[in-house]
Amino acid sequence: MRILGIDPGTQQTGFGIIQEEGSNLRFVDCGVIRTSPKGPLSRRLHEIYHELRAVIERHRPDTLSLENIFVASNVRSALKLGHARGASILAAVNHQVEVFEYSPAEVKKSVAGSGRADKEQVQHMVQRLLALPEPPAPMDASDALALAICHSFCRVMRAQLAQAPSANPGKPFPSRTPQGR
Repeated sequence: MRILGIDPGTQQTGFGIIQEEGSNLRFVDCGVIRTSPKGPLSRRLHEIYHELRAVIERHRPDTLSLENIFVASNVRSALKLGHARGASILAAVNHQVEVFEYSPAEVKKSVAGSGRADKEQVQHMVQRLLALPEPPAPMDASDALALAICHSFCRVMRAQLAQAPSANPGKPFPSRTPQGR
């Protein structure tokens, strides 16, 4: 499974791609799409969409993982972030790439073990989990890789839960006593 993580922003959109190989994760690519803060928002969104389409066409991911929108103290910034997320989602669905969303705390917890981890801790764990010689940079690319890793971990967990006996109420729990007793 190839997973594309996106850390959306109207000035910098980070992307990171990983490949699941059995129980291992392999780094494929990462980078940042930069747009001019002086340009109109519509032009920046077009650039984000166009560049993400190129990334998707080049790497052919199976899924896209991105952060849920959260309302910060600056509503205007949150709205712009929502636009960048929309351009990212549109690029993915136009290439039949399934989209998954995670909260910032879910990403931090799955990658660094704490929902309150700082960006440097997450970046360090991304480096370790992907066995990279140095931390991925810039931070937007590292955050995008963390989103991809989070989706991989959550996907595996969902698959394991689906196979658990309690997830299948029609099936009884296996007997813990030897037969014939």
